[in-house]
Amino acid sequence: MSLQILTTKQKITSMIAASSGNLVEWYDFYIYAFTAHYFAHQFSNSNNPTIELISAFGVFALGFLMRPIGSWLFGSLADKIGRKKSMVYSIILMAFGSFLIAILPTKNTVGDAAIIFLLIARLIQGLSVGGEYGIAATYLSELGSKGNRGFYSSFQYVTLIGGQLLAVFSSVIIEIFYTQEELGDYAWRILFVIGGILALLSLFARKNMHDSTQNLNQYKNRGSLKELFKYKKSFMMVLGFTAAGSLCFYTFTTYTKTFMINTAGFSSQTSNYIMLAALFCYMILQPIFGAFGDKIGRKNSLIIFSIFGIIFTYPILNMLAHTQNPSIAFGIITFSLLILSFYTSVAGIIKAELFPIQVRALGTGLSYAIANTVFGGTAPYFALQFKNYGFENMFFVYIIIMLIICLVVSCLLPKKTQLN
Repeated sequence: MSLQILTTKQKITSMIAASSGNLVEWYDFYIYAFTAHYFAHQFSNSNNPTIELISAFGVFALGFLMRPIGSWLFGSLADKIGRKKSMVYSIILMAFGSFLIAILPTKNTVGDAAIIFLLIARLIQGLSVGGEYGIAATYLSELGSKGNRGFYSSFQYVTLIGGQLLAVFSSVIIEIFYTQEELGDYAWRILFVIGGILALLSLFARKNMHDSTQNLNQYKNRGSLKELFKYKKSFMMVLGFTAAGSLCFYTFTTYTKTFMINTAGFSSQTSNYIMLAALFCYMILQPIFGAFGDKIGRKNSLIIFSIFGIIFTYPILNMLAHTQNPSIAFGIITFSLLILSFYTSVAGIIKAELFPIQVRALGTGLSYAIANTVFGGTAPYFALQFKNYGFENMFFVYIIIMLIICLVVSCLLPKKTQLN
């Protein structure tokens, strides 16, 4: 049965099945970022907390280096053997990476090799999540019909943000049951065990997915870089607007917690509560902004994101750095996420519709992964480096420059797409 002739009930079932795995993948990946301050000292030999975090987030950034490889591997598989099978393989790999982090030895046991083992586990997770994005974006874009594709594809970021939300919520819960000493000693490992178990459970949900049955076999070079090269203009455009989108996404959803602790002076627990509330609001916004993007056009959504980002990024981060009030901090972060929703609600579909079916998963995933690796995964690392050298505000300027590039690319996006 073709995805285009599924009943509404079948489409919803397939969307939930695909999204459940996407949620778990991103929980497993982000739990690292939200717990890094617990275990950074166990893998770094520095006594400087900022340097310890730089080491931990350096590994976080290096994990992104595997994303292009994962996107190429799993995206190619999705275009050759189907979206469903490729999704199943990626979730199994993520489960393995999470369990591996949970049992890693520390520097007290294996010395400097500890950071190497941590890196290997993160590379495995990066490989998995690199494949997941492109397949999920492709699948959800193909699931929707003309006029509501933005709404359907927005659920990729609903579950992506849901993964982050679950990671923050887990951090809040574990802080209730364990002391800071216990968290820094061993309790942080529990969160990675939970992630591995959830990844395995999501395999059962994905059995209910309806795979794309459009005849991929008719395309000789489907899922190949040779075929993708024919659409290099689309590839470069995705790189252009994803660079700014990913940079803003990881700044406002991941680094913000560290920023509140390190710069604004909030406690870890307070910053967890703030992020928990803000991410929940952000998750709820995605379908609303996705449907809005269907009405005004996804190109216009990107243009609005770019303009508002250019205007408000510096004031947002500067105000957040100087507030001591949790309610104000919540309002500032939520406002930044509202602006970001113009991008994230349509990010998956606007990439997918630039590529034809035979290279859609590969083109969507690989172009995203490269930009995401270079600009998204490095966001916390560069932000901490700017802070370490006493020029933290220059990171804000860096974001604005990338948003200007995003605005230019957004204006050049074609009206006609490859998605029928």
